[in-house]
Amino acid sequence: MSRKLPLGEGETARTVCARGLLRTGVVEKTGEVLSAAVLVQRVGWAADLVSGMAAELLAGHWNATDVDVLASGEDAGGRKLPSNAWMALRRLGWTAAPAQGVRVNDRMVRMAQEQAGRALRSAHWRAELTCAVLETWPGDPGRRTPEEWHRVREAIPGGRHLPSGVIRSRTRQITAFATQHGRLPADVFELETAPRAARMLLLSACDGQQATIERGEDDPQRALLRLQLPTRPEPRSYRDWTWVACPVTLPPTIPPGAVLHLPTLRPAGSKVRADLAYTHAVPKTSRTGHTVALGVDWGLNTLLSAGAARLHDDGHITALGHGAQFRAAGILAKQHRLRRLSEHLHTKADHIERLIDADEQHELSGRHQLLQDELRFVSGRRSNLNDALARAAARWTVDQAIATQATVIYLEDLRSMEAGGMGRTMNTRLSQTVRGQIADRIRHLAAEAGIAVVTVPPRNTSRHCPRCLSPLRHRKAPDRPTVQGWKWALCPDRAGCGWQGDRDHGAWQRIAARGLTHQARTVTDRTTVQMVIRTVVDTFETQAVITEPPESRRTDRSKTGPTRRKTTRPAPRRRRAPSPTGPCGPAGKRPEGHASTDRRRLPRAAHRHQGVTTISTPTTSRHRPRGATLGAGFHLHAHATPPQWAQPTPDAMSDMGSLS
Repeated sequence: MSRKLPLGEGETARTVCARGLLRTGVVEKTGEVLSAAVLVQRVGWAADLVSGMAAELLAGHWNATDVDVLASGEDAGGRKLPSNAWMALRRLGWTAAPAQGVRVNDRMVRMAQEQAGRALRSAHWRAELTCAVLETWPGDPGRRTPEEWHRVREAIPGGRHLPSGVIRSRTRQITAFATQHGRLPADVFELETAPRAARMLLLSACDGQQATIERGEDDPQRALLRLQLPTRPEPRSYRDWTWVACPVTLPPTIPPGAVLHLPTLRPAGSKVRADLAYTHAVPKTSRTGHTVALGVDWGLNTLLSAGAARLHDDGHITALGHGAQFRAAGILAKQHRLRRLSEHLHTKADHIERLIDADEQHELSGRHQLLQDELRFVSGRRSNLNDALARAAARWTVDQAIATQATVIYLEDLRSMEAGGMGRTMNTRLSQTVRGQIADRIRHLAAEAGIAVVTVPPRNTSRHCPRCLSPLRHRKAPDRPTVQGWKWALCPDRAGCGWQGDRDHGAWQRIAARGLTHQARTVTDRTTVQMVIRTVVDTFETQAVITEPPESRRTDRSKTGPTRRKTTRPAPRRRRAPSPTGPCGPAGKRPEGHASTDRRRLPRAAHRHQGVTTISTPTTSRHRPRGATLGAGFHLHAHATPPQWAQPTPDAMSDMGSLS
């Protein structure tokens, strides 16, 4: 199978992951079929061997010296280290071995080295951040002065554009350590313990001697994963390892022409989850040259507000429509209920833990374990709900961009926003929104359609008018112009501009206009490889206004297109439509005639001894049911048409004439 992806003009390769499951396996040597439980057990044995060696590597090299050597990118001889983590660790001589008497092949050691190397490389940035915060420790950790903010940003590599929330969170972590120990930590390696090694198999670090994957020839949505798994928890020889073939059903998101890579396996409960990596061709995105853009504004009850704007040749910008909103009030309310439940369970668990006081034989130990299990269950529900919300919001946003033929999506950069001063409930709701997950999902889906995603500064997007940039006045509602609020915005220039509208709708117009006028300021962040507009230029900002399109005064009503074709099967004439018989009298019947206005009683649906169209039981008693009881539906004049097998339908087209 060729691993080279053919690319066309204007295309680029993109490697992503999709979720999958391993449900069964077959031992190639004996033909034994492994059930899901046995497969989970064997994958778990292999993952335990790898995680044990990875934990040993992390514990042995969790110090500033080794992390700096690995992050420098050069070995002792001055040679450049390989990009693969396991190869870099071998170049430095950092090896791992299983427990005494356990036999594993070299590919298992590779996976352990790859996992440990990735964790150690990621720790270097946290070490630099912690050292910079410690060197510029403020007088009041809870409130830095502007001079202290300037010093800490200068000390952090790339700290000029680092979100302030990252610095605050690291400051709070150091403050908690100082409160507990009475002193500041020396570095991040004293502040944090060595990370835990996850139970997973990074098959990407292996070659064909440990695992292979091939797409099915007959069915492109199926693949076959072959890998070596142990037959016992502690294999003593290579005879305790066997080749297992696992069929995999590929999700529909993987294109038929994509190139598959070895996945990452993670035993989770009674399942083996597989992160299926693949490479496929997608359209290229550009930083500049956009004429139609989608502006997206974040909200609380209205999670997203989005709309498109067009940049014309003469430089003026117009809005394409009135925009739309993604409302998730029901899901957000459920999140709030789960959060309150989680806080309640945490309070009870902490109280019982204080009563137990590390006594495993305490009578409340069982109760404490039950609460811990319930907490994990609630946390899983909250995580799944957040993930589903992020997927739905991202799909909605990208669909809006595709429908408006936008080539770029401009998002507010709210990474530095922290909730405060708005009350306990509102602060909690603001701090637990899933903006980061939604933004990541939007980038993932937009890349599939060749749409660029750029973050813009959020300054004054909701405070200034999108038409004249004047400071807005916010009111409670449009019909309450004198009550202070935040939902409805009014432009104070009533004689000139006169704009008023929803605050969020005005914000997405400002975001889209700011992005279109600041295209030349778009850069790609080296760390995150994301497109951003870091600063707002006053010269460009004065041009970022939405111009109201001229009203169309079309008076020419002449024919501008072909006549719409008539259907070849028109509806039958009303008088020829069959209907059930009714009692004689002034009430009439439907649909053959109109009911008389001088009737003395309401019309009955049909004869008292009804036929095949009746949905109720006929009665011979003195009581005469009527209306819906006799099959008239929700209206007394609506009658059921007899089925074809009960009464043949007359020809309703005999008197229609020629359709030409």
